[in-house]
Amino acid sequence: MERQFNTAGPNKTSRHYSIDPLARLDAEEVVRLIDSERYFVLHAPRQTGKTTCLLALMVHLNASGHYRALYANIESAQVARGDVAMGMNGVARTIARQARDLGIDDTLNEWVDAHVHEGPTDLVAGLLSHWARRDPQRPAVLLLDEVDALVGDTLNSLLRQIRAGYAQRPGAFPQSVVLCGVRDVRDYRIHAPGQEVIAGGSPFNIKVASLRLGDFTRQECVSLWLQHQHETGQVFDEAIWPELWEDTRGQPWLVNALGYECTLEDRSARDRRVPITLERYRAARERLIQGRATHLHQLGDKLREPRVQRVIADLLAGEDSAGAFATDDVDYVRDLGLVAPKAPLAIANRIYREVIPRELTASRQEVITQQQAWYVLPSRRLDLPKLLAAFQQFFREHADAWEDGFSYREAAPQLLMQAFLQRIVNGGGRISREYGLGRKRTDLLLEWPLDEALGHNGPVQRVVIELKLVKKAPDATLQQGLAQTADYARQVGADEAHLVLFERRPGIGWDERIWQRRATQDGLTIGVWGA
Repeated sequence: MERQFNTAGPNKTSRHYSIDPLARLDAEEVVRLIDSERYFVLHAPRQTGKTTCLLALMVHLNASGHYRALYANIESAQVARGDVAMGMNGVARTIARQARDLGIDDTLNEWVDAHVHEGPTDLVAGLLSHWARRDPQRPAVLLLDEVDALVGDTLNSLLRQIRAGYAQRPGAFPQSVVLCGVRDVRDYRIHAPGQEVIAGGSPFNIKVASLRLGDFTRQECVSLWLQHQHETGQVFDEAIWPELWEDTRGQPWLVNALGYECTLEDRSARDRRVPITLERYRAARERLIQGRATHLHQLGDKLREPRVQRVIADLLAGEDSAGAFATDDVDYVRDLGLVAPKAPLAIANRIYREVIPRELTASRQEVITQQQAWYVLPSRRLDLPKLLAAFQQFFREHADAWEDGFSYREAAPQLLMQAFLQRIVNGGGRISREYGLGRKRTDLLLEWPLDEALGHNGPVQRVVIELKLVKKAPDATLQQGLAQTADYARQVGADEAHLVLFERRPGIGWDERIWQRRATQDGLTIGVWGA
């Protein structure tokens, strides 16, 4: 059977194109920590391959003959919330069941049955001690996945029981315990009724390292896709590779999802004689974004969290607020994979830059009554002056109501403009977005095909729309905006450019805010719009 790109669950090399998980994990460093009897944390954003890597590590350790390694996913214990008895019973039985199913030890469930009545506060520690003593010649190694899914006293109790057995390793407790999840243990939060939120590091202060599973490298992205080309004969246009990298920055689910979209969801491409062109790739990318797959939709849930909002709002607005960010908030957003893993602070990849504004404005797009046909000229060009004039009126009527209670208030003008444009160009054109901390602007590139049959393979109207906030010195802001707009238009080869200035100074009424004029910058005529 033909292998495929994997978008759900652990990778199986017999069924899925794969990058060596042990190489991604830096197995040499991990084994060094295990040999040194260390307890440590492995964390990474969701759907980056953590489970695949842990399962591969378990097989590798067991094949060495030196260890008895066991992987267990304890996410199911999350339903216990603060019920310690239910939670610890769930964790213990999950470990016992996995040991039986994987052929590592079939006696652990009997031990749990015999000791569960003794109470939850030592149940997991007792089970691990029993398991470790069963074969002193081969020390036990426990790989616990989805640990940070637990909350409240269940998480607190688990961490304390593991810590309590630490001194007895390796003869009477696992030689090494690896806690795996989305977040580092420093960010675990213990929620219990009537208690304050406290950090999880205190109950687990025995960890010596925190490892982050990285994304694919640029070469690994290409290598994964070329496995499909080599095995099926279906050719990828080499012009795809730079786009694939910028779109994903190696985020494993995105890399696989785009491959799946190109080679299977595009039914005509199931004929492996059909080459995957750059335009087919771009169409697949747009389908993936518009389809709001589970992975992308989950971003919307995270964007509502106050800790995430505090960081992402300023990135969307392009403001210089880095000094106001709490370090824990930045670390948390990095752990979620929403921003780049290293400085400078920026949205993680180009697809997330597209998805985040769409998720934040999805409900607003539903109620925008504007129709694409209103703005398409007989020549098939978009009538940008008419469109932007309509936006001015729309913004005047809806901005105040939309901003009330909106947690992304500082970025509301830019987001409302993007929602308006998205409503118009959906089903035909494309909008590319550039924004980030300290840019003090949002760059939009609108691409509209002028030949409906050829689509983006034919002639394309390219329009730059620059968005800036006016907080002080309007003349200086205008001059800076004109220079930025002209520069961006040159970079992307746009044949039309507009600058939209959102008035944010207090006491300026709508009659003063709404205006339109034309200006020339470096030989380029730019439409300037006040809002």
